[in-house]
Amino acid sequence: DLDLIAARRKHPGRHTRRPQGGGAMAALAPGGYMGMQPQIILLKEGTDSSQGIPQLVSNINACIAVVDAVRTTLGPRGMDKLIHDDRGKTTISNDGATLMKLLDIVHPAAKLLVDISRSQDSEVGDGTTTVVVLAGELLKEAKPFIEEGVHPQSVVTAFRKACRIATDTIRDISTTIDEMGSTEKDEVLHKCAMTSLNSKLIAGEKDFFARMVVDAVSTLDQETLNLKMIGVKKVVGGTLRESFLVDGVAFKKTFSYAGFEQQPKRFENPKILMLNVELELKSEKENAEIRLSDPSQYQEIVEAEWQIIYDKLDKCVQSGAQVVLSRLAIGDLATQYFADRGMFCAGRVAEDDMQRVALAAGGMVQTSVNDLQRPGVLGACAKFEEKQVGNERYNLFTGCPQAKTATIVLRGGAEQFIEEAHRSIHDAIMIVRRAVKNAAIVPGGGAVDMEVSRVLREHSRMLMGKEQLFISAYAKALEIIPRQLCDNAGFDSTEVLNKLRHRHAMSDGTGKNVGIDIETGGVTDTFASFVWEPVVVKRNALQAATEATCLILSVDETVRNPASEQDQGMGRGGPGMRGRGRGRGMRR
Repeated sequence: DLDLIAARRKHPGRHTRRPQGGGAMAALAPGGYMGMQPQIILLKEGTDSSQGIPQLVSNINACIAVVDAVRTTLGPRGMDKLIHDDRGKTTISNDGATLMKLLDIVHPAAKLLVDISRSQDSEVGDGTTTVVVLAGELLKEAKPFIEEGVHPQSVVTAFRKACRIATDTIRDISTTIDEMGSTEKDEVLHKCAMTSLNSKLIAGEKDFFARMVVDAVSTLDQETLNLKMIGVKKVVGGTLRESFLVDGVAFKKTFSYAGFEQQPKRFENPKILMLNVELELKSEKENAEIRLSDPSQYQEIVEAEWQIIYDKLDKCVQSGAQVVLSRLAIGDLATQYFADRGMFCAGRVAEDDMQRVALAAGGMVQTSVNDLQRPGVLGACAKFEEKQVGNERYNLFTGCPQAKTATIVLRGGAEQFIEEAHRSIHDAIMIVRRAVKNAAIVPGGGAVDMEVSRVLREHSRMLMGKEQLFISAYAKALEIIPRQLCDNAGFDSTEVLNKLRHRHAMSDGTGKNVGIDIETGGVTDTFASFVWEPVVVKRNALQAATEATCLILSVDETVRNPASEQDQGMGRGGPGMRGRGRGRGMRR
């Protein structure tokens, strides 16, 4: 053993093996022996651990690569993306949240961008591409500082301070619409909806759809503004202009039996009965057994079954209702029974449609046909009719007394086109809802971004030390929005940005609302041009992008579990072994 120690001292880098049989030093104490320290293994063998500045720069590069995939969709002249998934489904969209969800990103740091786009979509509805592009540009501006050895926490602190100044500036330059009359307020909401639809596939009909969206939101309960109370139905065929708003509830004609065509399809001031009851003969349960001692008893059982269904139907008729809706099936016997008595019925109505009918027409969904004479059970509306829309037939309930719901019926040539129109309408509805709740607006078209950038640059000049550089970098990053709007429209972004900087730097403050004129490629007062967006969109986008940037800059080590790598690469059980010995394989 002394020879072994001497050999290790002579050649410290060389691996020397202990001869067999000499076990005196086989177990070293934790403190080591004669200067030697045992190797401490904390992580499982095969664990990939990356740390330090290279790891941080790698995360930033991954995020910038994701941003490059969606940055061309920003603005009124943004391009669309066609995504084809493994199931053969094709999606055409320029909605940031939809694209980020469909890209199926696996990089752990880049997934943060997916999260912020989703949060922007659920919180505000619009600005999903803006928040991703902004986060990518903030990371891009921070990257040179990180590579030069600046501590990430210095950058994070400065960025958070810049975000606070930016949100305060947005609040200061905003215009509230609380004091306006109802007509003026509707006009402002209409302009906000048009600004949201400007960058969508249906921008050509933005005026038509913006009016429809504002009317739909106006019908809701202004306290809750429940989004579920606006139904959107899609009918393939026709043109966008053939879309219409139903001031009430509309749903597609349900499955019907013989006798349905004999029922009246139009009523004035009908009573509406809503049930969660099956109105058909029920088959016996499996393995049901009835023992009879006399064949005549069988006839009694059959007659009893018929009597039960006839009693149910008779109670529905006696309630005075002319329209009967049920969540469960209404069979052929019931359909013919109601037709003979001049009533309309529809079974298997979707739950959300039934709830909207109940809220609009009044009344309650009943789980039994007993005691239907009580007040408050039946609903009512001014007019019920069945209407042909394209190849489909729709049941329309209009003029409802308690109508705090509306239905938009969308028409269009292709299924993908209608899906994208639906996403666009959803964004516009969210924007109008937010504008009603948070009644403050700012000019769009990159005007607010340039103004905030100017304020931050001026503030940075009053600071000493490295913080001045970081806040100046944040201000420069905000210019990506007007720059990208120009690039996507085919304008010279350098020239337009110079014009914007010049107008915003004017000492009299007349240039604070100046943004890009997307029609001419010049600059214009976007507030006067009615390019408006709610404050909540900009504020939320800035805060979410800054938080995501700070989170990514705070990560200096990534540890990847070898088991998770194996599962990602080969699936459970190794290649070719899916579903063998480990239960059923994952569905693709």
